[in-house]
Amino acid sequence: MFTWIQRYFQRHFGVIIVVILAAMAIPLIVVFTPSAGGIGRGGQFAQKRDVFGYNLASVEDQSRLIGDASLSVMLQMGYVGLSDEQLQEYALQRIAALHLAEELGLPKSSEAEITAHIKSLPVFLNEDGRFNAQHYAQFRDSLKNDARIRETDVSRVIADDIRADKVRNLLAGPGYVLDSDIVDQLQRVDTTWTLELAHIDYASYSPEIAPTNDQLAKFFGDNTFRYQTPPRLVASYADFPLSRYLPQVSTNEAELRQVFDSMPGRFAKPAESGNAEASETPAQAQAAGPEDFALVRDQVEALVLSEKARQLATRAASDLTLALYEASLPNDANTRAALLAAHQVEEKPLAPFAENRGPDELGNLASVTTEAFKLNAEQFYSDAIPVRDGAVVLFWKELLPIYTPLLSEVLERVRTDYIEEQKREQFVELGRRVKAQIEARLMGGDSFAAAAASAAESAGVAIEASALAPFSLASPPQDGSFTAFNLLENLEESQVSEMTLSDTRGTFVYTAKRQVPDLTAANPRFGEIREQLAELTSHVGVIRILSDLVEQELRRSEPAL
Repeated sequence: MFTWIQRYFQRHFGVIIVVILAAMAIPLIVVFTPSAGGIGRGGQFAQKRDVFGYNLASVEDQSRLIGDASLSVMLQMGYVGLSDEQLQEYALQRIAALHLAEELGLPKSSEAEITAHIKSLPVFLNEDGRFNAQHYAQFRDSLKNDARIRETDVSRVIADDIRADKVRNLLAGPGYVLDSDIVDQLQRVDTTWTLELAHIDYASYSPEIAPTNDQLAKFFGDNTFRYQTPPRLVASYADFPLSRYLPQVSTNEAELRQVFDSMPGRFAKPAESGNAEASETPAQAQAAGPEDFALVRDQVEALVLSEKARQLATRAASDLTLALYEASLPNDANTRAALLAAHQVEEKPLAPFAENRGPDELGNLASVTTEAFKLNAEQFYSDAIPVRDGAVVLFWKELLPIYTPLLSEVLERVRTDYIEEQKREQFVELGRRVKAQIEARLMGGDSFAAAAASAAESAGVAIEASALAPFSLASPPQDGSFTAFNLLENLEESQVSEMTLSDTRGTFVYTAKRQVPDLTAANPRFGEIREQLAELTSHVGVIRILSDLVEQELRRSEPAL
């Protein structure tokens, strides 16, 4: 059985291709941190650091390391479902496996192995598990017009993945599994559940809560941190807007076509006029295809011209920072006014902003905030920072400390928060009473739906009851009608769960039927589960070995302090 990942890939193949190309063409640039012993954020003074043949102090090697790992994950999973940290760990373990392949003298992957591997990749399979030549051809076609990634790059990554898999297979142990582990897993995934649900609408619960001044004062004292204003930076900026540089740039049809062909899906086709449904429902933008250049030409031209103008703006901003460095001026707006005027820019104020939210005037960009909070009284101006409308140079003024308001300043917020907290606490208590009433009604012979409705009516809240078709964790409901699978761990037949609380409702789960599978070796699934668990434990062992190798290599390559 194939997962939703394959189905999603087949429906959105063009978008996935864009992500694959982006993973390779726009590399994640990371620099190792010597103290951390891994990949992280570091200074530009990093020394050469060789790790399995890659120099982690080199932007180019970092780019190839992360780019190859991203493409490897994408081809195997259909998407890069990893955090930055997980991707970096995978990238390092991958090159550790390739290093072992060289030491063991494993042969390079053959053309036949590469072909067979491609035909097994989930991203190129139909739902029936067969290789889809059309998907693969579409993928290859998407590479022909992109100068940043070639078929040879993809072939190299696939060939390396095959060798890395061979090393993992050699490192993999037998994967010992206890029979008790098999029984536990078999019972967990193959037990068939027939559930009934009852949802209490949280909005329908409106208890009378009238807090006193003393209660509000105590609540504020216990939760002062909620109302504090974090440290805020006071800064200004020199603005280099795109509008100044747009008249200086130009393009041509060949360049526009090249940019479009490299990634047509980044542009959206305009909505069709005259569509009868368009006036009733907003038209959803559709990604352009390879044949839609004429439809989106204006978008392509605007993108190219803006990017060229932004480059000029960034260059001009860099010239200003160099002039500031050479002039060695003090941090005073009046003193540097003449220098800014010579560069035809003026200094503009920014409203104070915190580290968790950048200045509104510059689009709340994380890149701006990051650079801003590096500044201080000694280093009071930033490097050139590209922004949506051009480029800027920031000037530090001061850092405002944490501000704790008086209760009178935030009284209404405190009142609202107190009432909401009390409401949720009382709602939880209501859930306990409703559960007890439901259980009493069930013992009296009522159905679950009738028992829940009666209990909810006596509590003065709205309730919605429903039943789920029988399912197991191996084949859970696909419509999202049930998500609290963790409840099933300790839920017996004819038992009502405690109320689980979300933002909009409280939910009770009633086990109408719980059918446990055959837990003996006579069950064919017993052997299947054994193999699955053995493979899992073996895989965990391989990861542990490779992680140890990576850790040793990182320690070995740490630069001397």
